[in-house]
Amino acid sequence: MERGVYQIAGASAGRSHVDVFLACGVALIPPGDGGPWSEERYAYDFAIAGFVRRFAEEMQIGDVLLLRTDRSAVRAVGIVASDYLYLDQFDDVNGLDFQHARRVRWFCLPSEYTFATPVFGASPTRCSRVQNADARDFALRFVESPPTHWQTAPLPGLPLEEPRLEAIPVDLRDLVAQVGDLVPLYLAADSFGAQPNEHELVAHLVVPFLYALGWRPEQIAVEWRHIDAALFRELPRTPDHCHLVIEAKRLGAGVEGALEQAKGYVRKLGVPRDIVVTDGQRYRMYDARADFAPIAYANLARLKQPASDLFARMRRP
Repeated sequence: MERGVYQIAGASAGRSHVDVFLACGVALIPPGDGGPWSEERYAYDFAIAGFVRRFAEEMQIGDVLLLRTDRSAVRAVGIVASDYLYLDQFDDVNGLDFQHARRVRWFCLPSEYTFATPVFGASPTRCSRVQNADARDFALRFVESPPTHWQTAPLPGLPLEEPRLEAIPVDLRDLVAQVGDLVPLYLAADSFGAQPNEHELVAHLVVPFLYALGWRPEQIAVEWRHIDAALFRELPRTPDHCHLVIEAKRLGAGVEGALEQAKGYVRKLGVPRDIVVTDGQRYRMYDARADFAPIAYANLARLKQPASDLFARMRRP
């Protein structure tokens, strides 16, 4: 019997998950917070049930997976190496609950391969069987051609699940509760309407968070030199006194996409300053002195132990 060929999305809403898939030897799809796949559990949403069912039940060990980055581009080819799994350590992958999982042996292509046409369709789902003849031929010829050692190589170890934050700091409890109330409301398009823009998120979520961390109003500049929020150790508000640059994105838009814009603002300041990117719920900090490598993270709706480090780094000195 011929192997099945499937495609799986490696990016969504401006967020790339390719590095996580390749490093951990997994294929992941949301929404995972509903619990492990079952017909009964996901019957409420037929759109979701379709691609989760394909991923959990139809896909077989030994099938070929194409890790796509858009409608016509592939970054890696993989061989499915496990039955369906539900892995809670992937409950927050760049802000998405990705617990539906398969182990996969991936081969990362030297460069992205782009087909001449949108072989995955005009609006491909997160996971589906590949019907296009060119894409199927590419996948099957690839896994049947040398080198093939990667198809039997040991799978990388899975990350451990990060423990939940046992005790929310007293001065942050009200703010965390407010995020828990507002974020689901903002995401309920039918009852709320259009999502709030970055300025509203800064006003209602980011600035209150900064107050809770001890920053005074005069130390918080909003839209200073086009920066969404800047923190100052002392006055006057000059680049030398700037302590931290904060760039905001719309809720769910993928905070990582704000980094390049924020780096441009830091370059214009002329002094190295750490950056925090946020959507009001998720906060990721980057170290200016380490080529803006990520150094701390917190999701206020999913507080885990490492959040304590971000809180400590963002508190007023």
